[in-house]
Amino acid sequence: MPDHQLPEPLAARPVADPRAVVRGDHYRITVLTDGLLRLEYAPDGGVEDRASAFALHRDLPVPAFTVQDREHALEIVTDRLHLTYDRGPFRTSGLSVQVRGNVSSYHSVWRYGEPAADLGGTARTLDLADGRITLEPGVVSRVGYALLDDSRTLLLDADGWVSPRPPGRTDLYLFAYGHDHAAAVRAFYAVSGHPPLVPRWALGNWWSRYHRYTADGYRELIERFRAEGLPFSVSVIDMDWHLVDIDPAHGSGWTGYTWNRDLFPDPEAFLAWLHANGLRVTLNVHPADGVRAFEQAYPALAAALGRDATSGSPIAFDVTDRDFLAAYFEVLHRDLERQGVDFWWVDWQSGPHSRVPGVDPLWMLNHFHFQDSVRAGAGLTFSRYAGPGSHRYPVGFSGDAVISWASLAFQPEFTATAANIGYGWWSHDIGGHMFGVKDDELTARWVQFGAFSPIMRLHSGSNPFIHKEPWTLEPATRAVLTTYLRLRHRLVPYLHTMNHAAAQGTPLVRPMYWAHPDRDEAYRVPNQYLFGSELLVAPIVSPADPVSRLGSVTAWLPPGDWTDIRTGRRYAGDRQLALHRELADIPVLARAGAIVPLDAAAVPGNDPVVPDALEILVVPGADGAFDLIEDDGHGAVVTTPLRWDDASRTLTVGPAAGAVGVVPARRSWSATVPGGPPGVVVTAAATERADVTPGAGPAPDDAAELFHRLDLAHLEHELKLVAWRAVTAAESAGHRLGRLHALGLPRAVESALIEVLTAAG
Repeated sequence: MPDHQLPEPLAARPVADPRAVVRGDHYRITVLTDGLLRLEYAPDGGVEDRASAFALHRDLPVPAFTVQDREHALEIVTDRLHLTYDRGPFRTSGLSVQVRGNVSSYHSVWRYGEPAADLGGTARTLDLADGRITLEPGVVSRVGYALLDDSRTLLLDADGWVSPRPPGRTDLYLFAYGHDHAAAVRAFYAVSGHPPLVPRWALGNWWSRYHRYTADGYRELIERFRAEGLPFSVSVIDMDWHLVDIDPAHGSGWTGYTWNRDLFPDPEAFLAWLHANGLRVTLNVHPADGVRAFEQAYPALAAALGRDATSGSPIAFDVTDRDFLAAYFEVLHRDLERQGVDFWWVDWQSGPHSRVPGVDPLWMLNHFHFQDSVRAGAGLTFSRYAGPGSHRYPVGFSGDAVISWASLAFQPEFTATAANIGYGWWSHDIGGHMFGVKDDELTARWVQFGAFSPIMRLHSGSNPFIHKEPWTLEPATRAVLTTYLRLRHRLVPYLHTMNHAAAQGTPLVRPMYWAHPDRDEAYRVPNQYLFGSELLVAPIVSPADPVSRLGSVTAWLPPGDWTDIRTGRRYAGDRQLALHRELADIPVLARAGAIVPLDAAAVPGNDPVVPDALEILVVPGADGAFDLIEDDGHGAVVTTPLRWDDASRTLTVGPAAGAVGVVPARRSWSATVPGGPPGVVVTAAATERADVTPGAGPAPDDAAELFHRLDLAHLEHELKLVAWRAVTAAESAGHRLGRLHALGLPRAVESALIEVLTAAG
């Protein structure tokens, strides 16, 4: 039998420093950080030093702590927590941890066995979810503590294989970080490992449709996208790439590994053509049905496993069989990768159970597919979430989305809250997969959110009436898709810099309360989020008001001055307000001093390579600093500092540091100041050899915007005229607001006018 090998084991340091350990006959307490404890209890006296699906690294720097071994209780104290334990079996009255530092108006005390009170993490899937679902735990909390129960997850052996847990043992991780949510997740990463960098090309647009394409038809589609100026960096080929209409004696055609040559007569040429046109390729695979005799790879797989191929007996999918799993990669996938498949869409929908208790097939597939992809070079897989530790295996597939406003309305919150369990690279079915009704407004709003989500993947189900090709949609929606698909690729310089930040411990999308944990308002806007270091996004996730004809979202702006980079309008912060937008835009705001690097190309290409020209958005009002990070995808990194001096209105570029050969020897830099007056100066360090161009963004005209919002509204003309006179009267802002309110306008119209009148405070 050929010697097929599994990927190399994960690098792990699972054994804690003995100085961090306090141990008794049946318990062990490990002080991993000043705010993170591992709490173990085993009636058999055993302890577990192997890595788990969650915990790879317990050998961390030993924090300062004290131990008081009193007669009736053991006490452990760090700067962040105070543990009290009676040394017996874990019970509510015998084990507690107080979070220090006045986290709440009451004592923030965790007691063993009490329900968790965290802010939520994420979930395995959004399959069939039509709105909000219950989330699995995260590691941040308003009461100051959160708990991860690691007692039942599988264990990683030193040779790279897995084992189930011994029964009856308790293995808990208590996070006691108060309101320092970012620090809690950094501690999570310290133990579980950091997220990897995703490839730069993964940050562009993905095209996905469950459709019976032919090779020629798919080429025509990509060429039409090019003609329309619509960039895509990833082709997602759904399950019809393989044989699906099979003899019923073999079961269903849901699982397959053999190209349908009626549709794709020359797979190698087809994949090579996609690569030549700047796209990477992923194929859908549903592995649950194993390998049947009709598959091209069946004889080779049977030989690899010592089976009799002439019997025609199906080879069951068994993720707990080490030999099967090794052959699964080497026989079933390797030849397809040689043909040009870049990574795999692992579409596991068959539950968390295998023939070995505690071994989840989804986790096994995610882990070994990702490790195998690293060996092949891509370093990417595409699959559902399988519990804490899944952040090590991007990208996440959130499942088959229902087409509805309720589904869209939950996705921003779902995406942001995933940061609470360190899971930063969700990919959603943007626009929805199934059910619902045709609603081009919904499609437009979904795509706008998608452009400001971790992975932008348009998707449609197999129903021929469900489609996202922009030219098949209403003109206004087509324009939105064109604008935002181009914008997504223009954002890649910013996104890839944030990709590096994510690999260091700061997810791209984060809830508002990460930055403002002590402000109640930050917890009341679950659909609003931070997008990298510079941007705040408030997606519109409900239909436009029928009278104002504007979409709206209730937002909270933190203290400071904020500018909408799409409209140039400035807003005073430290308040809650309603933001109204036509279909063309959603609110995307940046604080004063923010710097956002963009690809300067108006119509970027498919492959989002390091650009020859960059446009730098600068928000005036404060000095700003941003370090642009670029790389060659193989470890060579260059950092270019961008500095904004607000007093002199000067943007300084460079000098670059690091592997400067990664970037073009000469490239162009320009500056745009949303909402700012002209007169920007752009300078570049001599080492940059750059062409520099000053610039200014649009300055909003309040009177014109007020007139436009009234003109757009479905109101009586005479009432519009009276309202226009009220909002333009030569009076104080307070008097104008009073006159406007006295008119009794429909609430949505009045709110839209108030937004403009009070934007600057």
